[in-house]
Amino acid sequence: MERGGFCHLLATGWLLWSLLASCWGTKGGVPRLRLAHKDLLVANRSSLFFGHRGFLDFRSLYLDEYRDRLFVGGKDALYSLRLDQPGAGAREIHWPPLPGQKEECVQKGKDPATECANYVRVLHPFNRTHLLACGTGAFHPVCAFVDVGHRGEHVFSLDPRSVQSGRGKCPHEPSRAFASIFIGGELYTGLTADFLGRDSVIFRSMGSRSSLRTEMDQRLLNDPKFVATYLIPDNDDRDNDKVYFFFTEKAVESDGKGQAIFSRVGRICVNDAGGQRVLVNKWSTFNKARLVCSVPGPDGIDTYFDDLEDVFLLRTKDGKSPEIYALFSTISNVFQGSAICVYRMADIWEVFNGPFAHKDGPDHQWAAYEGKVPYPRPGVCPSKTTNQPRRQYGSTKDYPDEVLHFARAHPLMFRPVYPLHRRPLLVKTNLQHRLQQLVVDRVDAEDGQYDVMFLGTDAGSVLKVLALPKGSAAAAAEEVILEELQVFKVPTPITEMEISVKRQMLYVGSQLGLAQVMLHQCETYGTACAECCLARDPYCAWDGVSCTRYQASGKRRFRRQDVRTGNPMHQCPDQNLTVDGFDGAEEKVVYGTEHNATFLECVPKSPQAAVQWFLRRPPDKRRDEVKMDERILQTEQGLLFRKLYRQDTGTYYCQSLEHGFARTVVKITLEVLESEQLEHFFQRDHEAESPRLPCLAPEPRLAPGHRAWFKDIMHLIGYTDLHRVEEYCERVWCGDRQRRKAKPPRSKTTLSSLEAGKKGRAKLHERNRVPRQAVAT
Repeated sequence: MERGGFCHLLATGWLLWSLLASCWGTKGGVPRLRLAHKDLLVANRSSLFFGHRGFLDFRSLYLDEYRDRLFVGGKDALYSLRLDQPGAGAREIHWPPLPGQKEECVQKGKDPATECANYVRVLHPFNRTHLLACGTGAFHPVCAFVDVGHRGEHVFSLDPRSVQSGRGKCPHEPSRAFASIFIGGELYTGLTADFLGRDSVIFRSMGSRSSLRTEMDQRLLNDPKFVATYLIPDNDDRDNDKVYFFFTEKAVESDGKGQAIFSRVGRICVNDAGGQRVLVNKWSTFNKARLVCSVPGPDGIDTYFDDLEDVFLLRTKDGKSPEIYALFSTISNVFQGSAICVYRMADIWEVFNGPFAHKDGPDHQWAAYEGKVPYPRPGVCPSKTTNQPRRQYGSTKDYPDEVLHFARAHPLMFRPVYPLHRRPLLVKTNLQHRLQQLVVDRVDAEDGQYDVMFLGTDAGSVLKVLALPKGSAAAAAEEVILEELQVFKVPTPITEMEISVKRQMLYVGSQLGLAQVMLHQCETYGTACAECCLARDPYCAWDGVSCTRYQASGKRRFRRQDVRTGNPMHQCPDQNLTVDGFDGAEEKVVYGTEHNATFLECVPKSPQAAVQWFLRRPPDKRRDEVKMDERILQTEQGLLFRKLYRQDTGTYYCQSLEHGFARTVVKITLEVLESEQLEHFFQRDHEAESPRLPCLAPEPRLAPGHRAWFKDIMHLIGYTDLHRVEEYCERVWCGDRQRRKAKPPRSKTTLSSLEAGKKGRAKLHERNRVPRQAVAT
C-alpha cells in the first residue's frame, strides 16, 4: 500500500479557488482522452515539419500516395516531403516574387510582412511527372510546372521556362478564400480574379479549349466565399460529368432580411463550351441551390447554421452516390456554434431537377417558376440524353438562344437542399474553440460501419468524433468525442487537413507548420479489456492480450469491441469487473487536522466518467454515499473538505461510472488528527534535547519507522497559522550556523526547495484577502 505521509496534496490558495470553481457538472461533449502536444510527440503519434527556416507559413497541400510524397506550399517556397517521415529528407524549391514585384506591392499599400511575397496556394498533378503550382506573387499571381519525376524517383525542380501568369488561376491575396480542381488538363477555380477583390468568378483555364467564366452579375455570384470544389459524376455517361462548387454568398432572395448569408452548392458541366451568340465564353450550364443546415425549433422556428466552413466528399467503394459532409458555423451574435450536416447526392440532383426560382419584379416575392421551361433544360449537359432524332445538341453552342437567356435569368433553384433526416448530424454550441476543418473516415468495426470525423479547430487541436445514430431516424445522434489531440503547441488555426486511409495518417496544416498524426493509437486507452471496450473507438479492439488495431479480415477470433454501447460487462465477462471490488485501484492514506481543509484527489482516466464517493466507517462494513453540502464539495479533481471534523475519519472509495460500468478508482483512508494531539506533537518537538531534521520527526498515530516531511507539517498546521509555520521552519530547518556547518552541505535541489518555500510564504502573505475557510491544504 502506498502511503503519502500526512497528505498527498499541498495546495495553495489559487488552487483552492480553481477547485471551488470546477464543481461537478455534466459530462456531455467531453473528450474521453485528451493528449497534449508533448504526449503526442513522446508516444511517437505525431511528427512536425516547420520548414527549413523554422516557420513554414503553410498555404497548400497535395497528398500524392502514388509517389509516397507530400507536396507543401508555403511562403516563397515549395517542399517535397516523405509520407512516412515528413521531417526527414525534405527538399525545398525557393520561389520568391520576381524582382521589383515586392516593392510594387508595398507601394500599393499592402503589408510587406504578410502579403508581399509569393504564397503558393495551388498544387495539382498535371501529368505523370509534373505538378502545377501557382502562387500569389506579391499580388502578381504566377504559375509554373514542377518536375517531380516518376514513381520511385526523388526529383524536385521548378522549370523556369514554364513560368506564366496566374491571373484567374490563383488569388492575389494570401488569405482570400478560394477553391480549385484540375480535370483533364483544365483548371477550374472559384476566386476573386482582380487586385481589389471585386471580380468574383468561376474560371476554367488552361487546356486546348477556350477559357470560360461566369458573368459579372450578382444573381450568379454575390460576394462569395469559395470553400471546396469536386468532380461528381451523375452516372456512367462521362458527358454528364459536372463540377460542383461549395460556397457562401450574400443571398439575393433574402427579402426583408438585410444582407443574409446563405450557403450554396453550384454546378457546371465539364463539357460546357459557352454559347454561340449568347453567353459567349461564359458558362451556359451554371445553376446553384441553397444548402440548409438547421435545427428544428418550437413553433416551426429553426436555428440556422449558414456560414460554410469546410466540405468533405466521402466516396463510396463503387464510386457512386458519395455523401457530402459539410461543416457550418453560425453568423448570429446571440450564440456561437457549429454543426455538421450530411447530404446525399440523390437529394442534390432532385433539387437541380426541380423548379427554378423566379421573381417578376422588385415588389414581388420569390416563387417557383411555373411557365414553360425551354428545351434542352437549362443546366443540362449536352449528351445522349439531350440528343433527339431531329434535334441534335452535341455542344452548348448548339443550344437555342432562349435556353441561354433563361439560364442567365434563372441561375437559382427554388427548393433548397436539406440534409439527411432534415437535421444536423452533430451540433456543438458555445465552444471554447471554433471548428474550421473536417475530414471523415469510414471504418469497419465488429458491429458495423462508422464514420469517424476529425475536426480541426482554431487553437491547433483536432477532435476525433463519432455520431452514433439512435433508434429513431428523427432522433438526434449520440455524440462521442473519442480524443482531443493538441497537434500544435502554440494555439494556431488549422487551415487544411488531408487524410490517408492507406497509411492511416492525418496531415494537418497551419500557418506554423505541418503535422502528421496517426489516426489511432489503441494502446493509449489502457491495458485492460474494460478500458479498451469503454473507449468505443472503431479502430480498436481487445484481442485477448492488449488493445490493438481492429482488422475486419483478421485471423484472430478473440476480438472484443462494442462501439455502439461500450459495455465491458458484456464484452469482458472473464475479467474481474465487480462493482464493489477495487482490484488494481490505488490505495492511499491521507492525514488532516481537525477544523482545517483537506482534499482527497481522484481523477478518473476518462473525463466522460461520472464519479461517486462512498464512505465506510470502522467497524461498520457498510458503505454509505458521501452527501455533498457547503462543507464537502465534489470537484473534477476530487473531494474537498472545507472544514474537517473528527467524524469524517474513515475509508473513502472514489468510484467511476461509465456506460453502466462502475469500478473503484482509488481507496483513501482518511485520518483526522485532533487539535490537542497536534499541540502535543509540537510541544514535544520543541522540548527535544537535540534538534531533528523534519524528515525524521515522528508523526502521531503512525507505525514505527514512519517519518513526516516538512510539507506535511505545513499541511497539518495550516496556512491560517503562518507565524507558526515560519517559527517551525526557522527552528528546525534554519538553526544556528554551527549546526549547519556540522552537517553535510545541502544539495542544489534542497536549496531550491527552501528558496521556493520562502517565495511561497511571501505569496501567501499577499493573499490575505482569501477567506479563511477557503484556503486549501
